[in-house]
Amino acid sequence: MTSIASNRRGFSLMELLAVVAIIGVIAAMILPRVAASSGTAREKACQHNRTEIDISVERYYIHTGAWPASDLSDIGADANYFPDGLPACPVSGAAYRLDGTTHRVIGHAGANDHNP
Repeated sequence: MTSIASNRRGFSLMELLAVVAIIGVIAAMILPRVAASSGTAREKACQHNRTEIDISVERYYIHTGAWPASDLSDIGADANYFPDGLPACPVSGAAYRLDGTTHRVIGHAGANDHNP
């Protein structure tokens, strides 16, 4: 029998540790930016939801002559205004509601005010 000598060269432990350390440094630089981006995206989505609800409330008033309920239950159930249902706040998960005098979405005014 002949012995086959293996001339393959693998990675040393130090090379593997260096690669893992480089990947760790790159991940440490990228993760905070991704986390901040997702928070900003949720804030922007909340503002978009508020704007869409305000527009739908005005349309509802024009079509019916009455303002929707402050908990938006009547407009949220109408598929003509929200076919997929009334959205919830992407930041807090809370339901949107209206101010009875201004007929605008209240709460959710800024990053620190996400409790309707």
